[in-house]
Amino acid sequence: MRVSGLGAVGAAVVGTFILAGCATGPSSPPGIGIVPANIIASVSDPGRPAADMARDVAQRPSQLLAFAGVRAGDKVVDLIPAGGYFTRLFSMAVGAKGKVYAYVPDELTKLANPPRDPAVALITRDPAYANSVLYLRNLSDFVLPERVDLIFIGHHYHDMKSAILGPVDLRRFSAAAFAALKPGGAYVVVDFAAAPGATAEAAAGLGRVDPAMVKAEASAAGFVFMGETNLLSDPTDSHTALAQEGVAGKSDQFAYRFLRPR
Repeated sequence: MRVSGLGAVGAAVVGTFILAGCATGPSSPPGIGIVPANIIASVSDPGRPAADMARDVAQRPSQLLAFAGVRAGDKVVDLIPAGGYFTRLFSMAVGAKGKVYAYVPDELTKLANPPRDPAVALITRDPAYANSVLYLRNLSDFVLPERVDLIFIGHHYHDMKSAILGPVDLRRFSAAAFAALKPGGAYVVVDFAAAPGATAEAAAGLGRVDPAMVKAEASAAGFVFMGETNLLSDPTDSHTALAQEGVAGKSDQFAYRFLRPR
């Protein structure tokens, strides 16, 4: 596994964290305002493609992973990883003693015609990211081979509410995600914000979801809301246009962090 700069990079300033409580556990965030060296090194990984690094301007991964509380040695689920932007980052951040499950819903692989490997398979086959594994399974039957420290859903929660994935029974999925986490583990959702009160179907058509809906569904499963960050927010967004992933200043995003209580 390629690891560059660990222990040699200092802390960096992070975006504003609005914490609802004080968490302790394997995936608890470090001190507010601090980006640990393992995360900074993951963003500096020379194996990252140019397209991913260009996306960093809008995504601010150092601060986002610090908010998620990613630590060396963690076991992380990158749910619906698409091209693997976050998969590479997680792989380097958790290090050789950690593990990353690139969880691709089998509902999506069945749509491919002709059948082909998920894009993220290129990463999970790369020796530089040997701690990452491709995990194919229906979201309607979400389960993992072991308990993990973090389940991360980056810009695809709204997809679970769309016809392309079923839609997924979010009550069942949230309960399964809760069961898959270690006590003290974190459940982090980053997505594009829909207008308050927007229906799931209408919002999903715009690539968005109502943040209040995410909070309600996670809370119903037993998760405790631990905080949010305004790192990716855009108060000028009307919330009525198609979300534009990776374009700075175009779409309002929210990032919520939940905890499975001990």
